[in-house]
This record gives sequence, structure tokens and C-alpha cells, in this order.
Amino acid sequence: MNKLLSILSTALLISGFAAAQEPVDMAMMQKIRDEEKNNSQITMIAHNLTDVCGPRLTNSPGYNRALDWVTATCQQWGLQNAGREAWGQFGKGWSNEQGTLALRVPYYENIIAYPVPWCKSTKKAVKAELVMLDAFDSATIDKMGDAIKGKIVMIKPGGVSIPDAFKAYATRYGDTSLDKLPDEYMVSRKEMEGFLPLIKSGYYTTLYLEKKGAVGLLRSSRGSIDGTVFVDGGAGYGVGFEATMPEMKTSREDYLKLMRLVQDHKKVELEMNVQNTFYDKDLTGYNVVAEIPGTDPTLKSEVVMLGGHLDSWAGGTGATDNGAGCIVTLEAIRILKALGVQPKRTIRIALWGGEEQGLYGSYGYVKKHFADAADMQLKPEHGKISAYYNLDNGSGKIRGIYTQGNDAVNAIFKAWLAPFADMGAAGGVTNSNTGSTDHISFDAVGIPGFQFIQDPLEYETRTHHSNMDTYDHLSIPDMQQAAVIMAAFVYNTAMRAEKLPRKPLPPAGKFVFDFDFPI
Repeated sequence: MNKLLSILSTALLISGFAAAQEPVDMAMMQKIRDEEKNNSQITMIAHNLTDVCGPRLTNSPGYNRALDWVTATCQQWGLQNAGREAWGQFGKGWSNEQGTLALRVPYYENIIAYPVPWCKSTKKAVKAELVMLDAFDSATIDKMGDAIKGKIVMIKPGGVSIPDAFKAYATRYGDTSLDKLPDEYMVSRKEMEGFLPLIKSGYYTTLYLEKKGAVGLLRSSRGSIDGTVFVDGGAGYGVGFEATMPEMKTSREDYLKLMRLVQDHKKVELEMNVQNTFYDKDLTGYNVVAEIPGTDPTLKSEVVMLGGHLDSWAGGTGATDNGAGCIVTLEAIRILKALGVQPKRTIRIALWGGEEQGLYGSYGYVKKHFADAADMQLKPEHGKISAYYNLDNGSGKIRGIYTQGNDAVNAIFKAWLAPFADMGAAGGVTNSNTGSTDHISFDAVGIPGFQFIQDPLEYETRTHHSNMDTYDHLSIPDMQQAAVIMAAFVYNTAMRAEKLPRKPLPPAGKFVFDFDFPI
């Protein structure tokens, strides 16, 4: 008991000191907690975004179902200005109607495999012999000559074993590591330009393979084990870019077995059936937005934003990437609306499209409303936004926040996290940067944009871009915790006397995401 009292006293002292630096409405923090505890809608939102809407590949039927469902739900909750907002041209939608792969010779066996988004369909079910390329380039394809015609092709894998089973898929951060996290997921434009030749080469080699007569392509990643298959897509959505040949990603175990059979000079015959639909009537990309209007005569024109990307890949139903971020941010704004909050500043939720192809939705929104990172010519709204809060690292609970090098918000965020120490958010504020998601679009033009630190769980090892990205891999309790903290941060930002402090404006052209090739 004495030890418990000591811990509680220490937590209160820390919270009290932080609060002295940055006022926190503790009564409202408790109301937010109570609303989530007593009236949580996390499971309802999760079920509808994943099980009901299905895969949410940008501009697909599932994505459009999600746009409509979010709009209707926000209107039902009483949010204002709910609806789609165009951000620019995206390209073609795509959906898979059937996708099966089976071994027919030397015996029958189903193979775990998923079609690659934006690939073409097979002509009904195709039965063809399997051949293996030593490397994926035009010279190797030419070396095969006519032997490639009418064949399904696989590429010799670099590794010939699967990872051992002694390491757990899921992990959580230790409390002492939260303030010392290094930069995560940071990819510069220079690095992206370095990747582009590889991306382009893969795309054009696939087109060349089809031109040479191959009827199908198989690939697999080393981590696609234990029933998990990682599968994302290619450039076929882009306007003016040709769709690639029928392609499937397979489980690693199946892929290695096929390799061994081919290497043993056994005849291997497969049956591939891939049936897809392309959608090109509306090439526009859309986000979905909704608001709780501000009420302060002076500050109501200012905005606090929260969000995550609504689009997903098609192997699963986009539960952890990034249904989780959408679920949490929707729940956070629902909590605030249910409590009858009258924010000084307008609170706006935005769920983005095209993130998986390159932050398109958020980047287009920022260009439209605030500034273009290419020239840094600021629009009037640039001075009216206080902050944007993003969630996009799975369904793990919030453990802290990345400041993106903005030292001036460090003490503020520690004060805002302090009331939730008992929920696992023990003041983990790191000045490190994290990237590869939508807050970067805001940070790129000097707007305070933040991504929360989340427990990894099995996000990178099991669900991210995989067929396991489904409702049953969501941690509902963790998302309930995250919704409370997201609501608190948004509320505090909306009610604060001043906007959050900003870093110096970046120079024009430092962060530019426009490329001449669909990534």
C-alpha cells in the first residue's frame, strides 16, 4: 500500500508541475474518459469500416462505400460540413472479383495467393507450366527465349528458408524507451528518387515479360509465412500507365516448394484464375471531412485537425492500416460531440485517400488549403491552423508523441499526456521524427503536424499490407485508450489561448512529393 501511495503521489506531482506550465482541464479529461468507458462506439465503427465496406483501395467500390458510410455517420452524430472533398486526379480504381491459384501437376494442392492490385485478369482459368527466372530483368527474359511463352513465371528467391519461429510477432514499448525513440520511417525525396529507377524497372520489366508471351507472374516476400501474405500494388492506377499482367503474391512456404520442384527438373503445372474490374469513369481522388464548428468570436476561424488515411490495400480489409487510425479519430470526434463541447477553434476531421500510393490525399489537401511545398507560397488558411494530429501505426495504444523536432511543444505535450499515465501514456515525448504518413504533408509546409507513438503489437510483422489486416487483428482496448488521448489532445488544442508554436518555415522544394511516375 505504501508503495502504491508513493507511485500515485509521484504521478500527481509530475502532473501538477506540468499543469502549472500548461493548464489542463482535468474535469474535461475525466468526462472524455467516462464517455469512452460508458458509450464506446469503437467496435461499431471498426465493423463497418472493415467487415462491411471491405478492402478500401483508393477509387475502388470499397473505398467509395467507406466515403459514403463516414459521411452518413458523421451527419448522424451532428457534425457539420460532412462529405467528400476532391484533392485532385488520382486515377483508376480496381477490385478483385476472383483470385485462386492451385498446383495441378505433379499433384493437386491449393496455394495461398492473392492478386496484386491493378493487375490484369487472366482469360478465365489458365493452366500453364511454371518456369523460373534467375533474375528479373529483360536480359534474363530474353535468354529464356520461346520457353517463356504460355508459361507462368516465378523469380528465383534470394533466401531459401523462412524466419525461425522463436521470435514473437507482437511487442510493446518499455516505458523507459519512449523518450529516446530514433527517427522512424523517414524517407527523403533524394532517397525516393533513388528508389524510383528500381520501381520503374520492375514495372517495365513486367510489361516486357507479358510482351514475350508469359501468361502469369508469381512473387513472394520472405515475411509471408504462417498463412500471412504481404501484397501491395503497382503503377497501373496511373492515368496513361498500362495495367500489368496477371500477378499473384504467394505464401513463402508455397513459393519455396515450387522453387525446389522446378530446380529438381520436375514438371510443375499451375492453374491461375484472376478476375478483376477497373473503374475509370471518375479519376478524381477524394478525402472525407467533417467538423465541429468553433464558437469563439475571435478564434472560430482557426482550425485543429485530426485524421488518418482511409484507403488500404486489397489483401485484407485494411483494419490496422489504416482502419485503426480512422476508427480512433472518428471515435475521438464523436466523444467531443457527444459531450457537447463548444470549442473555441473549429475541430475538423479528415480521412485521406491515396496515402498508400504516396500521401496523395493529404498532400493535395495541404496544397489546396495551405501551401505548396514546392514554392512555399502561403495561402491565408496557413496562418489559421493550429495543429494536425495523425494516427497510422496500427491499433496499438498511444504511448507518447513525436514532436518532429519542434522543441517548443515538448512541455505542452508532456502536460497533456500526464493525466493518462495510468493508461500507459507515461509522458513519452520524443523530438525525433517519424514519416511515411500524412502528418508529413503538413510538416512539409511548416504546419505543426504530429504522429503519436504507438505500441507496435504485430503491425509490421503480421498485418501491415497483408491478408491478415482484418478486424480480428485489431486491439479494441488499445484503440479505446487511443481515442481518449486523441480527443484530449484535440480538445486542448482547440481551447488553448494561443495556437501551438511552430518551427521555422522549411525552404521551398525541401519536401516535394510530386513524381513523374505513379509510386
